[in-house]
Amino acid sequence: MSIFSDASDNDLLAAFTAGDTSAYQEIYERYWQVLFRFSRKMLQDETIAKDVVQEVFTTLWTKRTTLNISAPLAAYLYTLTRNRILDLVKRSKVENKYLESLRDFIQLNHTTPDRLYIQKELYDQIEHEIQHLPEKMRIVFEMSRKQHKSNQEIADELLISKKTVKNQLSNALKLLKNKLGDSFNIYLLFF
Repeated sequence: MSIFSDASDNDLLAAFTAGDTSAYQEIYERYWQVLFRFSRKMLQDETIAKDVVQEVFTTLWTKRTTLNISAPLAAYLYTLTRNRILDLVKRSKVENKYLESLRDFIQLNHTTPDRLYIQKELYDQIEHEIQHLPEKMRIVFEMSRKQHKSNQEIADELLISKKTVKNQLSNALKLLKNKLGDSFNIYLLFF
C-alpha cells in the first residue's frame, strides 16, 4: 500500500511536482485504467489506446517540473488524453488523405521524370536477374511474363508438360523474389 493511497489529488499533485516518485506511481495506479478505458472507447483499438495513455503519463513525467495545473488532476489527465487522441485522429486523416491522393496519382498513371527513371532502374535490375536464371527457366518465365502465353501454350511450344512449366515458373518467381525482395513484388504489379 502506497503512502499516498489515501491522499487527495491535490496533495498527490503537490508531492509529485515536488519530485516525489511515489506520488507519480500513485497517480499512475489511480488513473491509468480509467484513461485507458476512455481511450479505448474513443479509438476502438486497444493497442493504440495503451500507447496514448502511456504517452500521457510520459508527458506528465517529463513536464513535472514545469506543471502549472489549475484544474483538478483528473480533468487535466482527461484533457491530455483527449488532446492526444485528437492529434492521432487528425494525423490519421492527413495520412489517409495523402494515401488516397497517392493512390489516385498511381491510378491515373502520371509519368514524371522521377517515376520514369525509377521504373527504368527497376526494370533493368529485374531484367539483369532474369537473364541470370537457368536457361530453360528463363525461357519459360519470359514466355509467360513477356509474351503472355498460358502454361499450356508454353508446354506445347517447348514440348514439356504443363506441370513442368508450372514448376519452372514457381521456381523462377522464388529465385527472383529472393534476389530482388520487394522490388520484384512491384514488378509483378506493373508488368
